[in-house]
Amino acid sequence: LLAQISVDLIGSSSVRLPGDCVLMRASDTSKPPYVARVEAIEAAGSRGTNVRVRVRWYYRPEESMGGRRPFHGAKEVFLSDHYDVQSADTIEGKCNVHSFRSYTKLDSVNAEDFFCRFEYKSATGSFVPDRIAVFCKCEMPYNPDDLMIQCEECSDWFHPSCIGMTIKDAKKLEHFFCQSCTAENGKMAENSHEATAQSEEKQVESKRRRR
Repeated sequence: LLAQISVDLIGSSSVRLPGDCVLMRASDTSKPPYVARVEAIEAAGSRGTNVRVRVRWYYRPEESMGGRRPFHGAKEVFLSDHYDVQSADTIEGKCNVHSFRSYTKLDSVNAEDFFCRFEYKSATGSFVPDRIAVFCKCEMPYNPDDLMIQCEECSDWFHPSCIGMTIKDAKKLEHFFCQSCTAENGKMAENSHEATAQSEEKQVESKRRRR
């Protein structure tokens, strides 16, 4: 019954069921839709025509106490402990909230794709987990929107800008050894900014997802 009600009121092309992630219309039309996970569907009224959904909100970084930081991805959201009940009429459509690992493996990222790697405690502004791996000389967590290159010796990842290199030059690298590994092992770092026809075709593996 609830599935049929969901089809009738929200659209026959995509049934909304508990566990689905959805985009919900913001009261301020200048803002992007909110992201939420449907926890339950409730039908009220004599004929079950008043459908409401219990949701658990995802927060965007700018909606959190600490605000958006450089390592937050453009499509990153936090699963909050904030629950609410909303009219099903405010649902604009279904979306996908991927795990961080799954998101970085997507061949393409669509408008309805998001990722989550933190739970957010709205009352205290704290996160779970409260610590994650950091990379590069800047010691920042990984932002999947940013290109990074990996040292073939120590396997650490670096932002081109943090090692005095442009993104264009980084994409042309055939091999890369970081400054520390080059100094310790006497290797000739092949990150000299010189482009060859071969290196243009053979790009270094990066942590940046394909769009």
